Amino acid sequence: MGELITMSQRIPISRQFHFTNLNLMNKTTLLAAIFMLTWQSASFAQVERGSLVIRNGLVKTITQGDLEETDILIENGIITQIGKGITVSSDLFEIDATGKVVMPGIIDAHSHLNTVATNEGTNPVTSEITIYDSIDPNDISIYHALAGGVTAINLMHGSANVIGARNATLKLRYGQTQKGLRFEGAPQTIKFALGENPTRVHGQGSQIQPRTRMGVEQVIRDHFDAALDYRRNREAYLEAKQAFDRNPRRGVPPIPVARNERLEVLADIIEGNVLVHCHSYRADEILMLVRVFEDYGVRNYTFQHANEAFKVAPELAKHGAMASVFADWWAYKFEVYYSTAYNATILQENGVVTSINSDSNELIRHLNHEAAKAVRYGGTTPDEALKMITLHPAIQLGIDDRVGSIEVGKDADISIWSGDPLSIYSINEMTLIDGTIYFDRVNDPTDMRLDAIVSSTQDYKASEMTFFGSISGREEHSCMDNTFYLFEEESESVIRASQQFIFGGHSHE
Repeated sequence: MGELITMSQRIPISRQFHFTNLNLMNKTTLLAAIFMLTWQSASFAQVERGSLVIRNGLVKTITQGDLEETDILIENGIITQIGKGITVSSDLFEIDATGKVVMPGIIDAHSHLNTVATNEGTNPVTSEITIYDSIDPNDISIYHALAGGVTAINLMHGSANVIGARNATLKLRYGQTQKGLRFEGAPQTIKFALGENPTRVHGQGSQIQPRTRMGVEQVIRDHFDAALDYRRNREAYLEAKQAFDRNPRRGVPPIPVARNERLEVLADIIEGNVLVHCHSYRADEILMLVRVFEDYGVRNYTFQHANEAFKVAPELAKHGAMASVFADWWAYKFEVYYSTAYNATILQENGVVTSINSDSNELIRHLNHEAAKAVRYGGTTPDEALKMITLHPAIQLGIDDRVGSIEVGKDADISIWSGDPLSIYSINEMTLIDGTIYFDRVNDPTDMRLDAIVSSTQDYKASEMTFFGSISGREEHSCMDNTFYLFEEESESVIRASQQFIFGGHSHE
């Protein structure tokens, strides 16, 4: 056991600048210096695992109820004891949580928080692509999320493709490198998308399948069939090659079957080694994918957004499908007009493992409020609502053996609140990952809360726009970043036509 790493040691040099002197450097020079210093200071960083004790808090375990005036002992990043009056060595770092609420860190099952690029929209199927190499470890939005008690995210590819890139499960260790953000040992997940987004990008944008929802289904079936053929042929070739290599004098070398990473990943999905997270809205397309997955034996999958999932909740429960939904977002395009704030509650009460996600760099800062809406609309109990942002997203990402609840043996990913986390009056005061403090409302330097390109020479309005640009609300079509340049003119005409139809000739921007 040892002292916690200090904030100045934990944050890269780029975050230790005091921004009052930024007028001495032009923006280009500054950003180049930040990049070089960040790379040099963090490229060899190790994942930090703290040892400390949290004293006398109201501990919301999520799985074992609430424990009043309880201590949590953390050793090398792992929870090792939970109880009253835990005895520790005198030199162990202590956090006084008297009068505070201690809960597991919040997990967001659908985020584009710090991607460098969101969509590879050049083919309906891009499973060979991975988001792991498109992560910005220095994005200030990570710190904003930590301030809201978020400790882990499913960093997702966008929804331009029927089968998109592989996602990245991350721990928000702000100040680490790309590799240092990875949630070690987390199962691989992948992004699917149904409905309007892939049909618009490919059918309308490139005049290739899919143009309709029928085409979306066929793209999945065709590629799954190809993956099964590939896996069978590839394994047969490797067995034949191994036999030939043992005794090359007998027989002829087999005809090679080249490795195809796209089909490798799809075969792994069918075999259960890659977990599907699928963008969806309408009940008909949700049931379509359930039927497709049933045909191919795919078992572990989650419908993202799933605004109409409440209509087919018993069917989802029967097939073991899960749902990660918005609390109350809808009506931003045609296929999302039929929705209800009772969606999460209906799914939960039908036995569907349900989480509430953000899909937004703004909402991720107060996912506790989004969960509280399930209490207000539908009467979900507070304990079940908290599961929707802790244990349930952990289950959907396959990491519930490590995080999502406060239990002995689990990672010390914890947030400490001033009061009931579901209350709008409560504030997250501290966020820990692996027992290391990554957000401390009282002690963090003020400069950490500023975007690095805000300069003291800017007027108030310019600085306000720079800082709040990344947290001003839900970005329009946030899952469709990097795609609208393909069909911008057509997209605008379609949007205007739909507005005129809906609002009786009045366009509402």
